[in-house]
Amino acid sequence: MDPKSALASCLQAALASRDERWIRRRLPDPSTSSSNSPLIDFNSNDYLSLSDSSKLRSHFLNKLAAAPDVLGSGGSRLLVNGRAHAALEARLAEFFRADTALLFNSGFDANVGFFSCVPQAGDVVVYDEYIHASVHDGIRSSRVRESQYSFSHNSMPDLRRVLRRLREEKAALRTAESSLFLSVESLYSMDGTFAPLQEIVDMLDEIFPMKNGYLVVDEAHSTGIYGPQGRGRVAMLGLENRVLARLHTFGKALAATGAVVVTNTLIRDYLLNYARSLIYTTSLSYANIIAADCSFDMLIDGTAQHVTFLPADISKLMMAQLSNHLLELSTYFADTLRPLLTSQNIPATLVSLPSHLQLRQSSSSYPPSPIIPVLTPHPRPLSAYLLALSMNARPITWPTVPKGKDRVRVCLHAGNTKSDVDRLIKGIVAWALETMNGDVGKEVGKRDRRSRQDAVNGILESKL
Repeated sequence: MDPKSALASCLQAALASRDERWIRRRLPDPSTSSSNSPLIDFNSNDYLSLSDSSKLRSHFLNKLAAAPDVLGSGGSRLLVNGRAHAALEARLAEFFRADTALLFNSGFDANVGFFSCVPQAGDVVVYDEYIHASVHDGIRSSRVRESQYSFSHNSMPDLRRVLRRLREEKAALRTAESSLFLSVESLYSMDGTFAPLQEIVDMLDEIFPMKNGYLVVDEAHSTGIYGPQGRGRVAMLGLENRVLARLHTFGKALAATGAVVVTNTLIRDYLLNYARSLIYTTSLSYANIIAADCSFDMLIDGTAQHVTFLPADISKLMMAQLSNHLLELSTYFADTLRPLLTSQNIPATLVSLPSHLQLRQSSSSYPPSPIIPVLTPHPRPLSAYLLALSMNARPITWPTVPKGKDRVRVCLHAGNTKSDVDRLIKGIVAWALETMNGDVGKEVGKRDRRSRQDAVNGILESKL
């Protein structure tokens, strides 16, 4: 491309604008994303640390070696319906206690596929303001792109206001000649907050007694962690029969690739005929299907709760329940950092926990979350500071999150130890103190990584 062309000029100007506003996206250093990275992982979505499981690795390789089909998939599911694909769908329908299941290449493809075609002309879609970008893209491609409405994040009063207004304004909703689709995430990926699913289904039944209000739940960040055998928060609350469709992904806690929509047979058949993100793409390879199947083996037989890890420093997790350990770490992190920020007089305008974590986790009506946003107007300097201390926690800014909601998003993992979390807490507090008065910076700036951590520990221990 000619660097002086009109196209090049437009693209360069757009990127330069993002540079000026400190919001330009770049791929992270591959060395920080490797399982052999020396960095402590507070960044990935590998919540159960199954990607480091020697047992899962061996199980996958053995199953792969015995499989009749391994390479490729042959094309779209409508061209080649592999035996492994059909068998996994049947297994997942039973596992998630649904009528049927349909595989997609990713959670993004699943949401786009569903929302682009299932809502019909005259229907409406209501969604939480923090819903994933894939739902927005699906709605924009749908028949209801002009009939979409948001409500304030997890606000039941605002949701009630929106639902009642729509019912009053649209006669077809009152007579059930049209439908309303409500889209939420069971666990929100940027804030670590939980949708109040029980209240939502009760509200839908109350306002739409003719059963034309349908709930669609994205369980991407809940799968494997919550509910019986990791079936998610819908199953945890026993709401399977009150939810139209659930999305579960394999690429987060399950250390695989792909996604599944669990729903009824009519919705599945309709998606097969109209979901372009399913029809016009090569399906997951057999190797991908085998990997996901192995992860579900571990959920179903319980071995995901008794995993042998490669790193020696977390070998004590061998006989512990991974999800319980993960959530205990989450509670410990929030309940330890919160009073330290107060005792060190660190202003909330510099570092704070979100409002839903201002109280002790034990007093919350919701379980702890492995996703904990550390709110700060300076997420990149804080992330860089932690990186220098061998900890990987990434900065998140607009447009991924709303303006003024910048943060370092901490993702905890079953493979983390309490010692790891202590280091993270000390690093956050040390950075805040340095930013406030430079005391830590004078000591820390002269040292290499190991000495830097020692200096941080020493200074904080003397102050705390």
